[in-house]
Amino acid sequence: MTKVALRDVRIAYGGARTTLAVEDASLEIGDGEFVALVGPSGCGKSTILKAVAGLVPASAGTIVVDGTPVNGVPPGVGMVFQHDALLPWKSVRDNIRLPLALRGLGAREQAAEVARLIALVRLDGFDDAFPRALSGGMRKRVALARTLAYDPSLFLMDEPFGPLDALTRILIGREFLAIWEQLGKSVLFVTHDVEEAVALADRVLVMTPRPGRVKAAFAIDLPRPRDYEEIRFDPRFGAFTRDIWRALTVA
Repeated sequence: MTKVALRDVRIAYGGARTTLAVEDASLEIGDGEFVALVGPSGCGKSTILKAVAGLVPASAGTIVVDGTPVNGVPPGVGMVFQHDALLPWKSVRDNIRLPLALRGLGAREQAAEVARLIALVRLDGFDDAFPRALSGGMRKRVALARTLAYDPSLFLMDEPFGPLDALTRILIGREFLAIWEQLGKSVLFVTHDVEEAVALADRVLVMTPRPGRVKAAFAIDLPRPRDYEEIRFDPRFGAFTRDIWRALTVA
């Protein structure tokens, strides 16, 4: 089944000067599929993500989630941004609890689910810590747990590990991959890191410079479950990375 479909989408930003960000962009994401979107800076990757989330309207074309045209924020969508956007006055526990309360869960259910999610992202013992006391990697784990608390069927992730140092990025990527392989939810993942895209995704889509459109697609048929570090030593990993870089750099 198709989870997300874009057909000939055009997105332009108005104002004193109109900027054409995306033109004739088409893509599909299957139910439970992990799709990574890569391309040069300013090519419209994040714009497409926001359009799927209903935060930016399409000027032309169609965007459909679960068979319904996007008109506002679709139900069942969880977003993870480059910046974690945690509430600084709330503890780890209460940041994660917020979406559970919005879902209408009772106090006992909330407590049990918060405990489960804290354990899932390996933050045991930091329940009462505030964001200012956490490292960048720990804050990302809280943001991920908060998104998981919404129980979305579609994850929209905009360079979520971008601000992290190289080692922390690998560690968080490994943990997210393990969690995703348990959940099997659909993911649209924007990144500048080609190796990250190949390590995580079922398919990698390459975009042109602005105005962005999808110019190439690569099916990453590396075995699952994947070891996020070890898969990088598979010769096919290197071949995929090379071919995607070529697609990015060839006009």
